[in-house]
Amino acid sequence: MHNKTKTPKKGSIWKKLLIGLAIVMMVLVMALAFFSVFIYRENISGRQESFAPLMLEVKDFDGLQRTEMPFDSNEEQKLMGYLYQKGKNQKGVIVLAHGFGDGGHNSYMDLADYFATNGYYVFTYDATGTDESEGEGVGGFPQGTIDLDYAIRFVKTQDQLKDLPLMLFGHSWGGYSAGNVLNFQPDVQAVITVAAFNQSSDIFEVVGRQEAGDGIEVMMPFVNLYERIKFGDYATKTALEGFGNTNAKIMIVQSQDDEVVPMAYGYNLFYEQYSKGNRFQFELYEDRGHNHLFRDETYINEFLDGMNTYVNSFSFNDDEAGKALRDEAKTSYILEHLNREKWSHSLEESIVKKFVEFYDSAL
Repeated sequence: MHNKTKTPKKGSIWKKLLIGLAIVMMVLVMALAFFSVFIYRENISGRQESFAPLMLEVKDFDGLQRTEMPFDSNEEQKLMGYLYQKGKNQKGVIVLAHGFGDGGHNSYMDLADYFATNGYYVFTYDATGTDESEGEGVGGFPQGTIDLDYAIRFVKTQDQLKDLPLMLFGHSWGGYSAGNVLNFQPDVQAVITVAAFNQSSDIFEVVGRQEAGDGIEVMMPFVNLYERIKFGDYATKTALEGFGNTNAKIMIVQSQDDEVVPMAYGYNLFYEQYSKGNRFQFELYEDRGHNHLFRDETYINEFLDGMNTYVNSFSFNDDEAGKALRDEAKTSYILEHLNREKWSHSLEESIVKKFVEFYDSAL
């Protein structure tokens, strides 16, 4: 007898090829998803600490009083809240949300002092994973909205604050949070956002586009999905939607040369939709950058340039020991050269005066 070798049918060959291709595609998609989430977590999720030698102190500001008022956020992590005031019987309370990347609220203490000097309580806090608050890390940009939501809830339970007109202030990440939180806390009198972006994944996209060009676009669906799974409704809402969900007066502040939050990711969107609304006030500057838009940077830049020149005159390894030595060099320079009066009093009066006038107009 002769054995006959069966010839595979063409249909079965194509079926196997398609299955193999589908498996390869699935593996590639999963790999890209894991890679996208890994990059997000590596760059955004970690803890953020202020550099202690440069931190502002209450004693830097005449008459400023601070009361620590801890409260719980969404997973019962304890956040350190702070109530700043000058005197009693203030005319309103401003809840201040800080920016991303430089620790907690500390670098905004000068602004808290200015608002307090002009008759407002200021309640602010260190967001999850920053400075004096609990949390292994920030977790992601929507956490800023969550923490602000819980801060507002807390303020509304405090006897000395709950019956006062409620205002919001936010810069950068805090600006996004102040706009987005209006989807959940619409009952406020006035909101100021400075250098704010519209939706939670914007900054990841901006930085990614600078590093990888248009390649970042293939990662964004996975980043958005990750945020929505982790943060739920807080990640699906935008500042644009928040502005439309409230009757509050809104001031939107931006500088044209902002490279951290380009205008296309915030100001332009807000202006296009709301510029004709009588609740909105737009303040656009030409060359005030991002980090210090409402400050005079003269001394800040002078000091930081001097410190960096000094530190860079040494060679440090790129490891933990090298980082510790670099920080020692910074500390040494700061202790010898920092003018605390100039460092802690750099607000640009012509700008922050507009902030107070805006809040006053909403009373």
